[in-house]
Amino acid sequence: MSAAVDRSALMGVFGEPPVTFVRGRGTELWDDDGNRYLDFLGGLAVTSLGHAHPVVATAIAEQARTLVHVSNLFGTTVGAEVARTIDGLLGGGGQLFFTNSGAEANECALKLARKFGGRGRHVVVSALGSFHGRTLATLAATGQPAKHEPFQPLPEGFRHVTWNDLDELERAIDPSVAAILLEPLQGEGGVNPATPAFLQGARALCDERGMLLMIDEVQTGFGRTGEWFGFEHAGIRPDVVTMAKAMGNGMPIGACWARREVAAAFEPGDHGSTYSGQPLATAAVRAVLQVMQEIDAPALARKAGERLRDALAAVPGVADVRGAGLLLAAELEPGRDAKAVNAALLRAGLVANAVTPTAIRFAPPLLVTDDEIDEAVAIVRSVLA
Repeated sequence: MSAAVDRSALMGVFGEPPVTFVRGRGTELWDDDGNRYLDFLGGLAVTSLGHAHPVVATAIAEQARTLVHVSNLFGTTVGAEVARTIDGLLGGGGQLFFTNSGAEANECALKLARKFGGRGRHVVVSALGSFHGRTLATLAATGQPAKHEPFQPLPEGFRHVTWNDLDELERAIDPSVAAILLEPLQGEGGVNPATPAFLQGARALCDERGMLLMIDEVQTGFGRTGEWFGFEHAGIRPDVVTMAKAMGNGMPIGACWARREVAAAFEPGDHGSTYSGQPLATAAVRAVLQVMQEIDAPALARKAGERLRDALAAVPGVADVRGAGLLLAAELEPGRDAKAVNAALLRAGLVANAVTPTAIRFAPPLLVTDDEIDEAVAIVRSVLA
């Protein structure tokens, strides 16, 4: 048994970890006792290319030896290149602001909505069960009232409607609403996909009323759901898209993209971040996107996701499997406690998480192999048996 890590100087917001990981490679992790695990959580849909991907690791190391940071008082080259690549993946005609996280990307979107809407038109409507971050504004946008209570009063200007209820969404709209903010698939809310009709209806409402449709792709973006971005399943085009997680494969970075005419609402000084678009983080993104395009990441997620979904659905004790691509939740049969099941999976060498009291979430790397999927499902089968 290795010596326990002294965590006494860390704030206790994450609780005591059940395992301490020290090394990773692809879909595999090793703890400080040398035990091997299959990582089917991917750092919460972050390490989409797996751990220690050689192309990404090399890019970070080379950039660290070249230029890490100079501040946004000056220009650098990598961020501008990455922004053009992401804009192309989103269909072009937009501009990006780089952030350090998904919450900051959504914070940027919320400020942009208020600036675009103008004084008196500042309300943002989002969905119950959503998750948009833990800053005060993104927490207010998050449709989980239990998370709000310890931090009241939260910023005003947020409304929440029932997920996939287009009639309720329309009733929530009045002249004070500047934007609708939705996930194409609620990740933290339980892996709940939006219906195409819900997203299409939201797009139509925004077109009719001159509002912004803002899509939170922090967990779903960059191939995870089987398309480059989750909103593509509904055949719509948003006005604003937020992203993070997979784009850096573990390097902390996010971004807020907006159509050029919407982005123009921001003037110099309206928003900022000391580390926005710094070369180390954007060099990682450049490498990630290069690999993702070479391997056709969405196609891999579709193929591997179909195998994982079918295999999980055949396991006794699994009532249903929902999600898209390689962002899936196995809903357990009544009487099963997801938290206890997940703890047993970890002891058996499989990393996942209990996303609700009755469901286990799976978000393995997009490069996961058939053999690794079969091994993971065998662990689920043995635990549920």
